[in-house]
Amino acid sequence: YKSIDPFLKRKTPKEPGQNEYYQSEEDRKKIDGLYECVLCACCSTSCPSYWWHPDKYLGPAVLMQAYRWVVDSRDEYTEERLEQLQEDIKLYDCQNIGMCSVTCPKGLDPRAHLQDLIRMVQEYSCLLYTSDAADDLLCVDLGGRRIIKKKKQDNSS
Repeated sequence: YKSIDPFLKRKTPKEPGQNEYYQSEEDRKKIDGLYECVLCACCSTSCPSYWWHPDKYLGPAVLMQAYRWVVDSRDEYTEERLEQLQEDIKLYDCQNIGMCSVTCPKGLDPRAHLQDLIRMVQEYSCLLYTSDAADDLLCVDLGGRRIIKKKKQDNSS
């Protein structure tokens, strides 16, 4: 859990006299269904991916909290958080079985949030890698899974 830095991270300091970081009602609604999690881990204990790789896969409870900080408009470390999550199988071992959502005693939906987080990490990865070498790389969507491919060389000239 500590590996996701479960706290608000800012790059810009508070203005003099500023006590809080405000957010719009729209931005506030994005974290509904996330901050209510009490980390009971019912979702993680019902997750086969977590059973198979508890030392590598972070599991639904931790990943839902990671998503909570990624979508919080007050946090200024979104890119760094997404980059950290794309390493190894911290995130990508999710098999979409959905037992995490079925077993949540608070009625939260970790599966839906994990799918959104996976999409965000994939989009970030595509932007990151294709912008670094835009002439050589191409981001390809394979039914919800994005991969980075080398562009085919045009040898017709």
